[in-house]
Amino acid sequence: QLANYTMALCQLKNGKVNYLNLLLFFHFISPSISFTMLFVKHKQNNFLTLNLEWTTQSLNFSYYLSNGDKMGKIEEVEIEKPADVNFILGQSHFIKSIEDLYEAMATNAKCKFSIAFCEASGPCLIRYDGNDDEMVKIAIKNAERISAGHSFIIFMKDCYPINVLNAIKGLQEVCNIYAASSNPAKVIIYETSIGNEKGRAIIGIVDGFKSKGIENEEHIKERKEFLRKIGYKR
Repeated sequence: QLANYTMALCQLKNGKVNYLNLLLFFHFISPSISFTMLFVKHKQNNFLTLNLEWTTQSLNFSYYLSNGDKMGKIEEVEIEKPADVNFILGQSHFIKSIEDLYEAMATNAKCKFSIAFCEASGPCLIRYDGNDDEMVKIAIKNAERISAGHSFIIFMKDCYPINVLNAIKGLQEVCNIYAASSNPAKVIIYETSIGNEKGRAIIGIVDGFKSKGIENEEHIKERKEFLRKIGYKR
C-alpha cells in the first residue's frame, strides 16, 4: 500500500537550496515493512539523497550529502552486546588511553570488563585490553563497527557505570562521555573525507527508547523503593 507521496520543488547548489527543480518523496507502509525514499533530481554532481535499507525486523538508513567530490554520510551503528552487559562510550585523545582506562576499571570495579580504543592517526589501529576473552571480543567487534577516531568503548559485566564513571572521566586524556548504559543503543556516525583518507565522528547516541508518559505518585514510590532495595539510598 502506497500511503502517500509529495512533490516539491528545490535543488542544491554548492551545498545550499538555490533554485527550483523536481523532488519526489515517497512513504510506504505495509504490515511488515515501513520505509521512506527521497529522490532529488540533480544536475552534474550537486545532489542530496536519502538511501534506506530495510528488513521486516529493522530499519537502517544512510544519508548522503554530496557536492562535487565532497561526500559525507550519516549512519546508525547498533551496539551489539548481551542484555546484562553495561557499556560506556566516550572519546579520548592519546594512545596512552587504553592502559589508563584498564587501570581505572581494574582499580574501581571487581568485574569482567573489556576496552577498545580507535586510534585516529598513524596506523589507525583498534587498541584493546580487558580481563575476559569473551568480553574483549565484544569490545573489538563494536569498535570495528563504530570506527570513529579517538572513540573508546568499555563493556562490563556484574558492574554498573556508576561504579567507575568518575574514575574514567577523571583521566587526563578523556575528552567526553557520550553514554553509559545497559539499554539497547544506536550510535549516530558521520563519515567524511579528510584529504585522501576517510574520517568518522560520533554525532550522538540513541540510548534506549522515547518517553511514554510522566511519572505519577505510584511511580515515584516505586522509584524510591527500588533505590533503597539495591542499597543506593538509605
